[in-house]
Amino acid sequence: MDTAMTLETLLVHADADDGEPDIAPPIHQTVPFASASAEDFEELSSATRAQRFYRRYGNPTQARLEKVLAAVEGAEAALATASGMGAISTTVLSLVGAGDHIVAQRSMYGGTLSLLQDLAPRLGIETTLVDQTDTAAFERALRPNTKLIMLETPGNPLLQITDLEAVAGLARDRGIPTLADNTVATPVNQRPLDHGVDLVMHSVTKAVSGHSDVLAGIVLGRSDLVDRIWQTHTLIGSVISPHDGWLALRGLRTLAMRVEHQNRTALALARFLEDHPAVAKVNHPGLPGHPQHDLAKRQMRGFGGLLSFELRGGSDTAERLLAALRVPARSASLGGVRSLVVRPAAMWGQELTEEQLAEAGVPPGLVRFAVGLESETDLIADLERGLAAAFHGR
Repeated sequence: MDTAMTLETLLVHADADDGEPDIAPPIHQTVPFASASAEDFEELSSATRAQRFYRRYGNPTQARLEKVLAAVEGAEAALATASGMGAISTTVLSLVGAGDHIVAQRSMYGGTLSLLQDLAPRLGIETTLVDQTDTAAFERALRPNTKLIMLETPGNPLLQITDLEAVAGLARDRGIPTLADNTVATPVNQRPLDHGVDLVMHSVTKAVSGHSDVLAGIVLGRSDLVDRIWQTHTLIGSVISPHDGWLALRGLRTLAMRVEHQNRTALALARFLEDHPAVAKVNHPGLPGHPQHDLAKRQMRGFGGLLSFELRGGSDTAERLLAALRVPARSASLGGVRSLVVRPAAMWGQELTEEQLAEAGVPPGLVRFAVGLESETDLIADLERGLAAAFHGR
């Protein structure tokens, strides 16, 4: 496949196999595969990433999903997993061990922070959290035993931006791998590997599959690192099901169109909220007033379908708004066809303590809005009515 093709074409054609007549890919539901001979069995059982030996090692449906996402991210290799946290956890456990040190952002997905702050210390792994907007803070946090730098940009839920090229450069000079969570941006808006990052991960559950019916993750990047992660993956067993892989592949075909719609709508909502007297602050990198708007323009092609905002009145007013909204559902995800709204402090309260939430910069009254495919006009009208109801009831 010609990787010089546009992203839209790669999404449809990157997994086309010469000589295969299937337009829609089959679902390879089997767990074990038969071997024609003892020699074939021995070769497959010792192979890395064997597609037709045993499902924990690989699967043809899974391989097609990996091939498409590797093409659109510009990666040498990819490994699909059973969830986004499966991809993150497996990667961390592959590259870091007892006595090692991680540098990560302070503002990241709550599950990632919980992994680093609660589970990693029990395994003898230390983590230093830094302000992602301060590249020098990453450098100051490095130690001789630093084995991984973890990034997420835009960060969830504050939509802060990390200078990928700068951080990747300081890591590369020291031989430290970098891992960037690209879930919020998607490869339509941003390709971290183009900026020198070694590994990229996605919660495939979100925009990649796009229909809120898949639980999956993926890590992509240098083939030597991905093969190393696969070795741990076969032991941990965070294996994507063929049906989830097939659904994710089906949703992936329309990723570009969905993300472009969500980009436009989210920016329109951010502009509306920015001018509303009930809103104290709006977080969206597409707004000229965002403190890192210029950086976002430099390393992103679009600004994403996620935004967050703080209301005047705190968590009580935020809860009244959520209760009043009719179009978006109150739900903990993003990137799907239906808009979803949530208060992150409530969503992550089971994973992070109040102190950890405060350290991550997540105020109790913050509202996160994940834009779907509804009309921008209907969403703004719903927000306008909901804000009036929230403040009338105060």
